Amino acid sequence: MVVMQDPTFNETQIAQLVDCFYEKVRIDPLLGPVFNAAVHDWDEHKRTLTSFWSSVALRTASYRGNPMAMHRGQPIRVEHFARWLALWRETTPEVLDEAGTAQMIEYAERIGRSLRLGLGLPEQMEKRGLGIPIVSKS
Repeated sequence: MVVMQDPTFNETQIAQLVDCFYEKVRIDPLLGPVFNAAVHDWDEHKRTLTSFWSSVALRTASYRGNPMAMHRGQPIRVEHFARWLALWRETTPEVLDEAGTAQMIEYAERIGRSLRLGLGLPEQMEKRGLGIPIVSKS
């Protein structure tokens, strides 16, 4: 586990990271079809995600949303999380220094784990899900 310290990056760099990362996601054979079907305005989505990651990493409190609710109902499987994290690990050092990369990867791992659990998905592909349906009070 990485000990979190003052970030070595800023919101501009987070925006650059989000932009580079989601350009890869859009064309990825596994992730692209899921994201492209769900995201109708990529520029707006990237602004929202820049706000999300800035709130996580810089404590800006600029994000107003519910990531769990946004992911429910999407055709997301464990292998999507694994690929998402692999692309994040690939992209982060292209934009941030070593310390910033370590921090952002740690955040992504925590967030991914939380989303997987919240969606009832197993931690690893070979494990079975909890088998508990997610019920929405819509």
